[in-house]
Amino acid sequence: MKNRSALNRTLLALAGLALLGTGLLVLTGGLDLYRRLDIAPPDGWPYTTPGDVLLTDAQRTRWTGDDWWWPTAIAALAVMLVLALWWLYAQLRQRHPGGLPVGSPPVAGVRLNDHALAQALTEDCSHIPGVKDADAHLTGSAGSPRARITLTLAPHTSPRAVSDALRGGPLRRASRTTGRHDLSTRAVLRVASHRPHRAD
Repeated sequence: MKNRSALNRTLLALAGLALLGTGLLVLTGGLDLYRRLDIAPPDGWPYTTPGDVLLTDAQRTRWTGDDWWWPTAIAALAVMLVLALWWLYAQLRQRHPGGLPVGSPPVAGVRLNDHALAQALTEDCSHIPGVKDADAHLTGSAGSPRARITLTLAPHTSPRAVSDALRGGPLRRASRTTGRHDLSTRAVLRVASHRPHRAD
């Protein structure tokens, strides 16, 4: 999820910068600011006076008479459309399981909010000996939820002991609560940074 959010922010930032740059270029030329402010634009700089156009007739019709032009243009537009629809589908696709059934068999009319379960997992994991910080998230669907747990360990803590305590404690209780014995879990263990001890 974090990777997807970072990708979205990067793409939106690049698109915003491109649109902002193009808009400033057109606005500067359209208002004739180069002449009014006595600024000399670089050689070959486009759209420097109100009479300039972004694309001349010759530029717009340069390849239209060639056999390859229209198939290439249509294929490029089709690829752009497919990529845009794929991105839209990825944004609209549900990223959280939402309400989870409780119990085995599930109790009718009772649903457990995925955020509440994630908070409970975070709190439960933070009480494991040797864990300085915990963070839990649920992804996937209600029928196939997945847990992602990040634990920051105190220096000199045994990762195996923490992993065993995680399986025997928080994950077992979460499985019992949801009635799932196959809760897919990915645990990331990190060690908190610490200053080296000086040996005398």
